[in-house]
Amino acid sequence: MIKSSIDKATDFERRFENINTNIFENAKKGSIAVAQRIADLIKEKQAKGETCVLGLATGSSPKGVYAELVKMHQDDGLSFKNVVSFNLDEYYPMDENAVNSYRRFMKEALFNHIDIDVNNCHIPDGSLDKDKLQEYCTAYEAEIEKLGGIDLQLLGIGVNGHIGFNESGSLQNSKTRLVALDHSTRTAASKDFGGLSNTPKTAITLGIKKIMEAKEVILLAWGEGKSDIISKAVEGMETTQVPASYLQEHNNVSFVVDREASSKLTRVKTPWLVEKVEWNEQLTKKAIVGLALELEKPILMLTDADYIENGMSDLLAEYGNSYDINIKIFNNLQNTITGWPGGKPNADDSRRPERAEPARKRVLIFSPHPDDDIISMGGTFKRLVEQGHDVHVAYQTSGNIAVADDEALRFANFVTDYNDQFGIENKEADAIYRKAKLFLKDKKNSEVDIPEVRYIKGIIRKGEARATSHFVGLENHQIHFMNLPFYETGTIQKNPIGEADIQLTMNLIEEIKPHQVYAAGDLADPHGTHKVCLDAIFESMKRLKSKDFMDDCWLWLYRGAWQEWGVDEIEMAVPMSPNQVLEKRYGIFKHQSQKDGVVFQGTDSREFWQRAEDRNSETAKLYQKLGLATYAAMEAFVRWKY
Repeated sequence: MIKSSIDKATDFERRFENINTNIFENAKKGSIAVAQRIADLIKEKQAKGETCVLGLATGSSPKGVYAELVKMHQDDGLSFKNVVSFNLDEYYPMDENAVNSYRRFMKEALFNHIDIDVNNCHIPDGSLDKDKLQEYCTAYEAEIEKLGGIDLQLLGIGVNGHIGFNESGSLQNSKTRLVALDHSTRTAASKDFGGLSNTPKTAITLGIKKIMEAKEVILLAWGEGKSDIISKAVEGMETTQVPASYLQEHNNVSFVVDREASSKLTRVKTPWLVEKVEWNEQLTKKAIVGLALELEKPILMLTDADYIENGMSDLLAEYGNSYDINIKIFNNLQNTITGWPGGKPNADDSRRPERAEPARKRVLIFSPHPDDDIISMGGTFKRLVEQGHDVHVAYQTSGNIAVADDEALRFANFVTDYNDQFGIENKEADAIYRKAKLFLKDKKNSEVDIPEVRYIKGIIRKGEARATSHFVGLENHQIHFMNLPFYETGTIQKNPIGEADIQLTMNLIEEIKPHQVYAAGDLADPHGTHKVCLDAIFESMKRLKSKDFMDDCWLWLYRGAWQEWGVDEIEMAVPMSPNQVLEKRYGIFKHQSQKDGVVFQGTDSREFWQRAEDRNSETAKLYQKLGLATYAAMEAFVRWKY
C-alpha cells in the first residue's frame, strides 16, 4: 500500500469514498511514492529469493513512475533481475517497432534502462493474425497464473473509466481478449496518431478478472481532466459503465492522484460536509459561490436557511448572519472585474486586481503554442495594446507538429510556383519541395517528419502568429520566437525541460524587465507542452527573484482552450463587449492551419474560436447568475505569488 501522501482520507471522510485514495501535491511526488512502493516490493521478493510479478501500464500516467524506477536503478543500484512483467494492453493491429507500439514505449520508458531480462518482459502481440488471437490471449493469462498471479498491478484510467482497454460495458469476469475501442478512447489517443482516422479501432487487453486477481493494485490519475471520472470511480456506485468502479471490491487497492485529479472528491470540493474546517477567505468564497450556483440564486439572495440546510451552519456561527457574508463575497467578486488589465492610471487601485502605476507597463505574454495567446486571452491582449502598454509576446514553441501534411505541401508548392511566376531560379527550393513531396507520399502513420517538413510546418505557424500579433497591434520587435529546445523532437513525446529552455526564458525576461507576465496556467495535463512551458517560466522567475525589477513583476495565469478557472479562483476578470468578441474571433482566424480540421482536435469537435467564445461567454454567465453585471464574455486570470 502507498504509505505517505499530503492528504490521506480520515475514517470520517472515507464514508464518501469507497476506495483508498491518496492525494499528492503534484504528479511528481505521487510518482515518487509509487516508484518507492514498487522498489520496496521488488526488494522484499529478492530477500526471499522470489520472483516479483508486475503488471504494467502505458500512457502518460505511469511515465513519471518509470523515470523514478530508472533513477533508482542507476543511482541506488535497484536491480530488476527478479522481475517478470506483464503489460496490460496493446493496440491491434500494431507492429512492435511502430512509433506508437506499447512494446516500443516500454523499452524507451523503462526496459532499455534497467537490468531486467528481456525474456521476462511480456507485452501483448499486436502483429498476430486474428485467427490466432484467442489462443494467444488464453496463453497470456496462463503464463501469469503459472507464476502465481500478479503481485502488483499498475493502472491508469480513461476519461470514460476504462482500465486497461476494458471499456464501458466490460464485465467483471471478462478475460484477456480483443476489444473495440470506445470513441472517447480513440479521440484521446488520436493526438499520437496524427488524427482520428489513423487511430486503431481495436486493441488487446488484459481482462478485468485478472486485474482483480492481482494481490495489489495502484491506479494513477493526474490532472483536472481526470477529476470527474475519479469522483465517479471512488464515490459512485459500482457499475459496468465505469469499469474502474469494480476496484471498490478489491481488498488491496490504492488510487494515487494529484490535487487537480482529486478536485471533484467530496473532501476536496466541499470539505465542510465531511469535517469541521477553518473558514478562511478562500474557502468561504468557494463555499458561497458553489452554494449560489447549486441553488441557482444570486449571492445576495442566499438566506440563513440556505446555509443551514446545506451543511454550512458553522460558517454562520463563526461570521454572523448570511447577509454580511453574502455582501463580503459579492464585493470580492465585483472587485475582480476590470476593463483595465494593466491597471487604471490615476485611479484608486486598492480594490482593483492590478496596480495603477506605472501607468505604462512593460508586459510579456508567454504563449506555449503560436495561437494560445489569441485563443486564451485575445481580448485582454488587444486591450493592453490599445491602452498604451509596451506589450511583447513570446511564442515558446514552434507548434510544428500541429500542421497537417497537405498544408505543408501546399506551402512548399506555393514557393516553387512563386519562383516560376517571377522567373526566380532556386534549385534548393525545388529540391526541398521534391524531397518533402516524396516523403509525405509514403509517410507512415505517426512517422516522424524529416527536418525539411518540420521546418516548413514551423514557418507556417510562425507566419500565422506574426499575422495575429500585427492584427492586435504589435510591431516585429515586440514579437519573440523562442523555439524552446525541449519541444523539437518531431513527435508528440517531448524531452524534459532542460537548462537551455530555462536560460532562453530567463534571458527574455531579463531583456524586457516586465511589470506583468502572462502565462498559460493550464495544468490539466501534467505531461503536456503547457506544463513544461510553465515550469520553465516558474524556474526562471525563481532564479531571477533577486533582481531589482522582479519586485515590480506580477505573474498572471490564463487557461487554455478547453478549461477555465473556477469563479471562486478568479482574481482578475476582463469583460468583453460583443464587438470585442468578434475582434478576438478574427484574430484566431489568422491561424488558418488550425481551422477547418485540427490535427490534434481532442475530444471537443468545436473549432478553437468556438471553444474560446463559449468558454468566455460561460464565465460571463456565471458572474451574471451570481448577481453581478451582465457582459457578453469574460477572460479570467489568477495571480501566481512566486
